[in-house]
Amino acid sequence: MAENEIDEHSGIETTGHSWDGIKELNNPLPRWWVITWYICIVFSIIYMILMPAWPGIHSYTKGLRNHSERANVAAAMADLEAGRNVTLKKLLVVRSVGDIEQDPDLLQLSMAAGASLFGDNCATCHGSGGQGFSGYPNLIDDDWLWGGTFAAIQQTLQHGVRADDPEARIGVMLAYGRDGMLPREQVSDLVEYVTSLSGGEADAQAIARATPVFAQTCASCHGADGKGNQTLGAPNLTDGIWLYGGERQNIHETLQNGRGGVMPAWTTRLSDEQIVALAVYVHSLGGGE
Repeated sequence: MAENEIDEHSGIETTGHSWDGIKELNNPLPRWWVITWYICIVFSIIYMILMPAWPGIHSYTKGLRNHSERANVAAAMADLEAGRNVTLKKLLVVRSVGDIEQDPDLLQLSMAAGASLFGDNCATCHGSGGQGFSGYPNLIDDDWLWGGTFAAIQQTLQHGVRADDPEARIGVMLAYGRDGMLPREQVSDLVEYVTSLSGGEADAQAIARATPVFAQTCASCHGADGKGNQTLGAPNLTDGIWLYGGERQNIHETLQNGRGGVMPAWTTRLSDEQIVALAVYVHSLGGGE
């Protein structure tokens, strides 16, 4: 078939292509489509001149505008953080959780900031939900070694426990067996006595022998009734809640070799307002007094 043939029905020149007897007409493209196409070409050229466009071996063309979405996001995040810090500064005058609850915006922000800080700094030891592990306190019950009030939690976060801070909370369970302060027999008797304090079955004769030993050795911290002393960080031995486990072997290990975990002082890592936000969050976990 010859090229440039004119279709007898439409009078339009054909392209010379034919499929199953159907000839392809050489219709021009719609004018609006052609105009749009040229506009896109012009736009792409201008875009490549002004904006980052062409990748290189070690970098890319920056464009005349030197535009960077990464820099824009960093600037936006900085502005957001600055705005949050202005609001968080209000936490520096907070004296109780009630003060924060009166300001819904401040409460929402402090809870969000506290949850983020807890996940980044505390969850490794205390668990993502604050449930704790052996040797790491449960923060969702109401059993607190040093007190579960907002102020007490804030102080613990600020200065830590047995940390390298002059105001750290200090309280050590002595190694009565290892250091020879009590003979092996008395340590074993005390295991029975302590077991009985929380309602466990124990040897009555051992309890009788250990009663004066407990009064002389342990009562000064744990109290004559074994209910503990938050001022000293001495745990309550009667409630069945155990930091290191309440089985006989756990109690024996504690009496024999002592205990002394460390809680870091967070003042060297977190700002004052961050510590307040974290204290609010920890208090809200369910165990705050």
